[in-house]
Amino acid sequence: MTLPETPLSPAGTDRTFQVDLRGLVDLLSHHLYSSPRVYLRELLQNAVDALTARHGLEPAAPADAFGIRLYADGSVVRVEDDGVGLTEADVHTFLATIGRSSKRADRIAEQRADFIGQFGIGLLSCFLVADEIHVLSRSARTPDAPVVEWRGRGDGSYTVRTLPSSAHPRPGTTVTLTPRADAGEWTRPAQVHALARHFGSLLRHPVTFDDGTVGQGAAVNPEPAPWSRSHPTPGARSRALAAYGEDVLGFTPLDTIELDLPAVGLKGIACVLSEAVPAGRRHGHRVHVKGMLLSEQAEEILPEWAFFVRCVIDAESLRPTASRESLYEDDTLAAVRDALAERLRTWIARTAASDPDLLGRFLQAHHLAVKSLAVHDDEILRMLLPWLPFETTAGHATLDEFARTHRTVLVTSSVEEFRQVAAIASAAGLGVVNGGYTYDRELVHRLPEIRPEVSVADLDPATLTAHLDPVDRETELAAAAYLAQARDALAVFDCDVALRTFQPASAPALLLDSREARHERSRSQLAREQQGGLWGDILGHLRQEAPRAQLILNQLNPLVRTAVTIDEPELARTSAEALYGQAAMLSRRPLRPAESSLINRSFLDLLAHALRKDS
Repeated sequence: MTLPETPLSPAGTDRTFQVDLRGLVDLLSHHLYSSPRVYLRELLQNAVDALTARHGLEPAAPADAFGIRLYADGSVVRVEDDGVGLTEADVHTFLATIGRSSKRADRIAEQRADFIGQFGIGLLSCFLVADEIHVLSRSARTPDAPVVEWRGRGDGSYTVRTLPSSAHPRPGTTVTLTPRADAGEWTRPAQVHALARHFGSLLRHPVTFDDGTVGQGAAVNPEPAPWSRSHPTPGARSRALAAYGEDVLGFTPLDTIELDLPAVGLKGIACVLSEAVPAGRRHGHRVHVKGMLLSEQAEEILPEWAFFVRCVIDAESLRPTASRESLYEDDTLAAVRDALAERLRTWIARTAASDPDLLGRFLQAHHLAVKSLAVHDDEILRMLLPWLPFETTAGHATLDEFARTHRTVLVTSSVEEFRQVAAIASAAGLGVVNGGYTYDRELVHRLPEIRPEVSVADLDPATLTAHLDPVDRETELAAAAYLAQARDALAVFDCDVALRTFQPASAPALLLDSREARHERSRSQLAREQQGGLWGDILGHLRQEAPRAQLILNQLNPLVRTAVTIDEPELARTSAEALYGQAAMLSRRPLRPAESSLINRSFLDLLAHALRKDS
């Protein structure tokens, strides 16, 4: 609030900061609070804290003896509570001084954990929707306490006066706002009622709403949280929690996990999503603190790998940030996050042991989340690795199924490598798993920890070549001239050419070339071009020793049997280039510009040859 201008004074004299209230309200509305709607949350919060203090004065009073009443008719918004109230001194101290709160007073400092707010600026949020705040309060601490009226205005001025007890017959506080014309969106009766239910549905004190059209106020929070109610059977409880999760979160959960951490007063549910979500995408969770809704997008309550659930929780000991719209990152929050993660692990273990049908539906939707967890969690790895689906040469299968028929499991380093070899490896009886997807290669290599009788190795092109049958000596000699022409034509791609027999016979050629080998050849080529001279010759020699691609021609294929008999050099080169291009396309890896050019050129050359032959 703006203070009178201080006259010049000698150097070293203490001065007082001057605060422009309008500027402060603008700061709150644009940088602290996400929306003007928080004004109602702040009023509810102050009322709840006042009721908490009142119960501290009168601990024998029934829990529902004191409550909160809301009224909105389009012209005013009023919040009335039966809380501890304020004396005139309290009003001057706590309502007229920015940054100080009755919740920080010495007399309740030791009870701070019982209160929601800690920042003392909540009442200023009312200036987001009104130009004047009217407060009537009567203290419950002093018998026959007078009623105190405080009027604060948006220009930074305020007035305080005492009134007779008839102005507020019972202890407590009433805050009245006269909304500005541009605030109707947030102060209409229906909206006030909706905001009250939104923020206060789990409050422990009775809250009612009246719009002046009915004689009795409607309950804002008619029932306690579902996890706080009694249910006749465990099944009935489970169904009630699932129905609540569906109502609040907007989807039918695959399963519902009850959360209970007594050490921090946390209760709630985690609803398992029934559909997969993109890897790494984190859902926000609905977090209440002492019944008051704090955030619907609190990501920090669970670790990143737990993106297969959404939570609704209510906690006693978590600290809100200054805006009270997210959680303060501290040791308590870290401990809560670890404890909730352990609850999710326990649910996975229990489901794996007792409900294979639910486990199957869960893994079908969320196998990537479980894989990310299994990489870092040995317990989950032991329980679920055999059940996780992988892409293999036998189709999509679990590792448990795959290991029954393949005691040696080979794993590729990329998706494209798997696609290059899958059909050939399957026909050769090799068991290959696609390790190109996130986490898969690392997890497959850990299979022997669960199945000691199984060995796992990275797929090496030489391993696959060794399983392809060699051709007889006469066939090799007859094809020698063609193979020499093919090697010369494909030397520009660092590609060797060999003749083998393998299934399926419909595959004319197989291109074996790993991403690592291509990268190494590209690096060596670039270094040789940059160095030149003697060093270039040395690097060129090293380049010759770098891993080379292999084009394996299939002698069982009729087209290949015809090609190896070609004695015309140019046609032999063109056919070899065409076979290389077709094998490169079947590998489904991105083609280099030179390869795309080769495919186009070889096609046109073969077409021209065919036309000349027919003419």
